[in-house]
Amino acid sequence: MITQFFKIKSLNSKIKISLNITIYANIKRLITNNYSLTAKNSLIIWINLNDIEVEGGDDMEKVKFAMIGCGRISAKHFEAIEQIEGAEVIACADIIKQRAADSAEKFKIKNHYTDYKKMLDKENVDAVIICTPSGMHPQMGIEAAKRKINVITEKPMAIDLKSADALVKACDDNQVELFVVKQNRLNPSIQLLKKAIDKGRFGRLFSANATVRWTRPQNYYDMAKWRGTWEFDGGAFMNQASHYFDLVQWLMGPVDSVMAFTATLNHNIETEDMGTGIIHFRNGALGTVEVTMNTFPKNLEGSITIMGENGTVKIGGIAVNQIDYWEFKDYDDDDKLIQSAKTDPTNVYGFGHLGYLQNVVDALRGEDTPNTDGRSGRKSLELILAMYQSAKNGKKIALPLR
Repeated sequence: MITQFFKIKSLNSKIKISLNITIYANIKRLITNNYSLTAKNSLIIWINLNDIEVEGGDDMEKVKFAMIGCGRISAKHFEAIEQIEGAEVIACADIIKQRAADSAEKFKIKNHYTDYKKMLDKENVDAVIICTPSGMHPQMGIEAAKRKINVITEKPMAIDLKSADALVKACDDNQVELFVVKQNRLNPSIQLLKKAIDKGRFGRLFSANATVRWTRPQNYYDMAKWRGTWEFDGGAFMNQASHYFDLVQWLMGPVDSVMAFTATLNHNIETEDMGTGIIHFRNGALGTVEVTMNTFPKNLEGSITIMGENGTVKIGGIAVNQIDYWEFKDYDDDDKLIQSAKTDPTNVYGFGHLGYLQNVVDALRGEDTPNTDGRSGRKSLELILAMYQSAKNGKKIALPLR
């Protein structure tokens, strides 16, 4: 809940009143809906908003975040929130005390913990960001939801559908938001591609390809016992390529069935370090996904290619960050934006966390809707799990999974 101070003046009685009001939508939306502001101490005030003037709103309190997990990916969130006006991280937790302390010092965070539940109980936060091993995401999110705290979870939201559904249900039951981080959707190149699809520039869609040719040395997996395990991580499909499965289904639409092969050829881990999948979409189009963590000597490519009857586009770079090919039958002014859509990230995470978390802040203030909620985040998880089932059983797997 975001608290904001407003000065309300009755036009009929000419009486000015000041209230500390908790709002669930921005003031414009409230005026459109015409009624109802909810004040602190459970006092409900019914006001015909056509009869009042609303002044101010500039004194809005900051959206307060807590962070669970201060490892590799957490820095992207810390750095992004530092750049968002009206947002701050006020607490962080990690089972490694020094890591939590180091993050707190570096990013000027007031309090740090080794027990995330104690943090959730003690800190007055609007939302928690979960950056722990994937298998831990659901239970930590459920604990936050029970405390009426909004949940932002890194990808994937879970490593099985049962726990993913439990997380969605907990957030629904407790009337809190669930955000699943899919920052690559916000890459300028991907946004331009999605816009072209939505405009119908491709005509009928024929095919999609996602290629992830990265490298992860053995010492990457050796840094933490949970990496490369089925219980907490998943393999190249579930972890490294999660965003690419998301992009394929987001751009192309619902999936009818899949087939896949996976292998572990170059690492001492439980899970796969490479795999290839085939997708049959409900619209009749076909797709392929190629993923490897065995590229020598460094990350080579993270790309998406879409082909249709009137257009072909390849978004390439190491993390879908530039337009390698853009050709359509008919001209559109968006064609002028190809070069400006290029970004140069220093790593495969890209720059999307800032935009993603800005949307979170706006959504919590009632000024926007979530870019990727729990049900949207579940779709790519289901697609990946179908791939795993096919690789295990050697059969075509139909979606939805049952």
